[in-house]
Amino acid sequence: MNPVVEAFAFFLGFLGWLMVGIALPNRYWKVSSVDGNVITTSTIYENLWMSCATDSTGVHNCRDFPSLLALNGYIQASRALMIAAIVFGTFGLVATLTGMQCSKIGGENYVLKGRIAAIGGVFFLLQGICTMIAVSWYAANITQQFFDQFYPGTKYEIGEGLYIGWSSATLAICGGSCLLCACKLQTPGEKVSYPYQPSSRGHVLSTVATSAPSNYGRNAYV
Repeated sequence: MNPVVEAFAFFLGFLGWLMVGIALPNRYWKVSSVDGNVITTSTIYENLWMSCATDSTGVHNCRDFPSLLALNGYIQASRALMIAAIVFGTFGLVATLTGMQCSKIGGENYVLKGRIAAIGGVFFLLQGICTMIAVSWYAANITQQFFDQFYPGTKYEIGEGLYIGWSSATLAICGGSCLLCACKLQTPGEKVSYPYQPSSRGHVLSTVATSAPSNYGRNAYV
């Protein structure tokens, strides 16, 4: 495997994992829309964990969602998917770091290290897929309510947290794809280490030579 591609894929996966950690606690997953409102006295914004409001004086008031079971199903599913994305990304970082050729972890068995790096790529792909599903599902509900003319509640627009999530998912998928495409089980020029086994041929020959029966008697040398 090309070490440059390997390092680049690891960088993409790490950046995607870092951005999903930024997107999860971000408060601006959706922001109240000012479309059709002549006078706006407050702005409401929400994420997966809380709802906040700010007035014209700049005072922010936030409250956590009181009940998990009272939340909509897509919010609960988005929470689970985002947490799973962080877990998959952590496994992907550990596996890729172990399988990199520049790393001394795992010895010098480059075939095994390549397979471990490929497993890290799979974890990065799972991270990107989970993140993409979570933010896209959340955004789909925002747009559905926004374009519904009969929706009586507050209409929201897509916030910056979703854009960070989309960027994170794209980076993670690109990093995992690079690892899977570049990792090969074995190439003709790949270095493979084998354990040293000393030859026992000389020992066997000497044993046979000393233990061979003699056809001459003792008086034959007189």
